Amino acid sequence: MSELNRIALLIDCDNVSHSSIEGVIEELSKFGKVNVRHAHGDWNSQSLSGWIDKLHPHAIRPMQQFAYTKGKNATDSAMIIDAMDLLYGKTVDAFALMTSDSDFTPLVMRLLESGLPVYGFGEKKTPEPFVHACSTFIYTENLSKEKPDKESSKPSRSAKMGKAKLRQDAKLLNLLRTAVEQTSEDDDWALMSKVGKYISNNSSFSPVNYGYNKLGDLIRATELFETEMRNEGKSLYIKDARK
Repeated sequence: MSELNRIALLIDCDNVSHSSIEGVIEELSKFGKVNVRHAHGDWNSQSLSGWIDKLHPHAIRPMQQFAYTKGKNATDSAMIIDAMDLLYGKTVDAFALMTSDSDFTPLVMRLLESGLPVYGFGEKKTPEPFVHACSTFIYTENLSKEKPDKESSKPSRSAKMGKAKLRQDAKLLNLLRTAVEQTSEDDDWALMSKVGKYISNNSSFSPVNYGYNKLGDLIRATELFETEMRNEGKSLYIKDARK
């Protein structure tokens, strides 16, 4: 996607931790510029104290939503209204929803119907309907920038899955092999960019959820595919090792 793409990041602070916001913004920078950053919640609540320290450093605008009725989440409605205002205002080219609440699934589907991609970010407790509805979904635990302990100075991202564990994931292997098969040429080799596009068009998959920043690195880690550089090292091709 073009770097000129404008992305609206809407955060449901009631249902997602603040610890991964840096990683979320870094990940979105791959797709465009996050020119809208709205954090929804009741800022009078002590439960959002961790988010307060994240607002100014990341230019996030707090959107106040009072809890009018105990036990009811007014934040959801406010965030949906915000999204629709942005959609009809035509000031953004894509949406990013940071939430672990499946109630936003209809919103995702509505935004997709308008032709805009929706990048989802939520904790591993996020229900599958919301995960699968998004164009791409990344678990925020894989993007956490919080230090695991006082002695460590490195970000705490999830460890990369090894070959054995990747090979045990039948769903992942089926997705990769199907993508390669569907995009391969007569010689059974497929251009990596076409493989990635096929996957993104058919699922909410992201290699980040397996500890890898790039699809090519994940595929190589399985050791079930052959890879080859062509066009003077500019094009990466992949082939199922069984062929």
